[in-house]
Amino acid sequence: MRLVNRLRSRRCVSLIVGIAAAAALTVAVAPAGSAAEVAEFASAGDATVKPGVMTRTEGAQCTANFVFTDGTDVFLGQAAHCAGTGGSTETDGCTAGSLPLGTPVEVEGASRPGTLAYSSWLSMQETGETDPDTCAFNDFALVRLDPADVSRTNPTMPFYGGPSAVEPDGTNNGDTVYAYSNSSLRQGIEALRPKTGTSLGTSGGGRTHTVLTALPGIPGDSGSGYLTANGTAFGILSTLNIAPEAGTNGVSDLRAALDYANDNGDLSGTVELVPGTEPFRAQPVPLDVGAGTGIG
Repeated sequence: MRLVNRLRSRRCVSLIVGIAAAAALTVAVAPAGSAAEVAEFASAGDATVKPGVMTRTEGAQCTANFVFTDGTDVFLGQAAHCAGTGGSTETDGCTAGSLPLGTPVEVEGASRPGTLAYSSWLSMQETGETDPDTCAFNDFALVRLDPADVSRTNPTMPFYGGPSAVEPDGTNNGDTVYAYSNSSLRQGIEALRPKTGTSLGTSGGGRTHTVLTALPGIPGDSGSGYLTANGTAFGILSTLNIAPEAGTNGVSDLRAALDYANDNGDLSGTVELVPGTEPFRAQPVPLDVGAGTGIG
């Protein structure tokens, strides 16, 4: 029997809104293979909107994973269940309740709310999805950033750098993985945000990975991005597993989630990952991620 809990947090926390300096250095970035260039981004060091920032959807706090574009708009990724209206044990996205598209989403570091632009849960329900693995593990959403906040954004994952691309082949048992989470339950302690761990393999028809990290993902970490040892983006934190592998996390496969979004989402064009502007560095997690340590 598979017992899991979703990891969004409804604890009330203050949203920290950063404002980038008007003279901040900007870098033009276009994702590999994109048909259109994206507007200029801030540098990794100056950006206030980036992977790992907190998002809040009607009080539910989650963590953004990566930056995406469809050639027209810029998005932050989060878990679909971050907009869920049911309990933490409601895990079937084909039947679970969700807030509608267009729901405002507060984004840490942004000057204006973003907008829920795609939800795998809503898309699966609209298309009548019946595959049990897809219903259980396709947990991905896109938050459209307000155009005013694109210049405050950078796609680089803090501390580790990258991602370089979307991982096409999943993970194998024993592979090293890296993540960056930002639950408000950690009281803003930066040293607890990056984490390293091990994949216990891919299952669910390639749609989910079981990972064991120190520390594990907790409520508020939902949606966090996961990288392989090569710096490719492979997953989105979805669940805390209670059984059969207590203390592990379920991570939705990003390649499968993006393919589903592009096949079924009502978006302007093909959604693609925007690679980080800083190279990936597989470095150990320090005791203190203070000033001058890490990226961004």
